[in-house]
Amino acid sequence: MLVEKNNIKKYIPQREPFIMVDNLIEMGEDTIVSDFNVSSDNPMIKNGFFSESGMIENIAQTAAVGVGYEAEQNNEKVKKGFLGAVKNLKTFDLAKSGDTLKTKVKIISKIMNATVIHGIIELSGKKILECEMSFFLQD
Repeated sequence: MLVEKNNIKKYIPQREPFIMVDNLIEMGEDTIVSDFNVSSDNPMIKNGFFSESGMIENIAQTAAVGVGYEAEQNNEKVKKGFLGAVKNLKTFDLAKSGDTLKTKVKIISKIMNATVIHGIIELSGKKILECEMSFFLQD
């Protein structure tokens, strides 16, 4: 575990109840892996299921935690990021309260302050959502 739940706020601007990532599990040159336990009081629960919007936010926050962790490892300031666009969104299933998601982000490209990623969310080893996303880091 690279970053545990009690330290995750150091890397993202969101605060409770809108934190959608628990732990940074793994970090590679172009990969970021997190987990997230969907609690029953999560504001993104709709009709008993974790919404597609919540899962998109989970991918964005996974990327943010990874970028922030990398900055810290390089003795750089953790920058705020802003979501640009979500493309090629495919939803295969929704999670329920109590489920633990594993989110994998692959960095496709980085140009100046812009980053494009591909994110996949798995539940019990089964892909339930994937998309591409772009975000921009503030100087």
